[in-house]
Amino acid sequence: MANNKPNILLIYTGGTIGMIKDFETGALRNFNFNDLLKHIPELKLLDCDIATTSFKEPIDSSNMNPAYWVDIATIIEEKYDEFDGFVVLHGSDTMSYTASALSFMLENLSKPVVFTGSQLPIGDLRTDAKENLITSIQIAALREKGHSKITEVCLYFEYKLYRANRTTKINAEHFEAFASLNYPALAESGVHLTVNDNALLAVNRRKKLKVHKRMESNILLVKMFPGIDETTITYLFEYPEIKGLVLETYGSGNITNELWFLKALKKLMSKGIPVINVTQCSGGSVAMGQYETSIDLKKMGVISGKDATTEAALAKLMYLLGQEVTTNSFKTIFETSLRGEMQ
Repeated sequence: MANNKPNILLIYTGGTIGMIKDFETGALRNFNFNDLLKHIPELKLLDCDIATTSFKEPIDSSNMNPAYWVDIATIIEEKYDEFDGFVVLHGSDTMSYTASALSFMLENLSKPVVFTGSQLPIGDLRTDAKENLITSIQIAALREKGHSKITEVCLYFEYKLYRANRTTKINAEHFEAFASLNYPALAESGVHLTVNDNALLAVNRRKKLKVHKRMESNILLVKMFPGIDETTITYLFEYPEIKGLVLETYGSGNITNELWFLKALKKLMSKGIPVINVTQCSGGSVAMGQYETSIDLKKMGVISGKDATTEAALAKLMYLLGQEVTTNSFKTIFETSLRGEMQ
């Protein structure tokens, strides 16, 4: 590019960060992102050029779905050659799901896609929106040897940059809303912005960006709990449109070994439906066969989600089903790290 300043595109999808309080009524409303500089004049101090685009109708992130993920991926695809980095503003409630999905949808990414948001609106006196937004733009603009320093989908919130598909929202009230319990932060913002080079995803710049837009959402997420019964499981597992199942199990991948449960699971898997085992613990990994209550799952060919988050496992399942991966190779591919989502 002729201009030495990095070009950064802000993509506003909705969420608290893009709200401003009407001081007369106290109500929150979306503000026009073209007026961003009026609200955050500090952006003028950043050594980059910033452009903005927005969903026609910004949405609450509770209404987020795969069709909107495709919209975000398409904006990045269409603007990829024009911009050096992308910052996606998104409601925090489903941010980890969207950001995980985008990490799979954007194959061979060689530029940063930074998701951020806030717990308080941009117009609030005590807002966390300004710091999150300013630092996300700085991160998206980081360069080294003429190339983007960060080359993956990540999530920045309250002084920490995480690999997006390693994150989970852990708090609805604290500014520190997200955690990445199984993978270190990619960068930390303090007096200096410190990047953890060893944690970054390696990039092959010779490969072109490939955008995948088919995500299969006819899947089921079942969280195990003491007392879950045969009638419920039979009903859920016999849903005729089911294409995949994620089981949130106990501890390191353990589950009831009652005969009725194993029979229902075996029947489902006999139809070629992939079943993913992830732990409902915030941190740690699935290790099937470690305890007697997971030996049967291992024998049956249940897929290990290893140390992936539920959000990443769901997104990866949707993505691989959309790719129409064959039943024979599904387990091998799922248990392989594609975007640094598992170890």
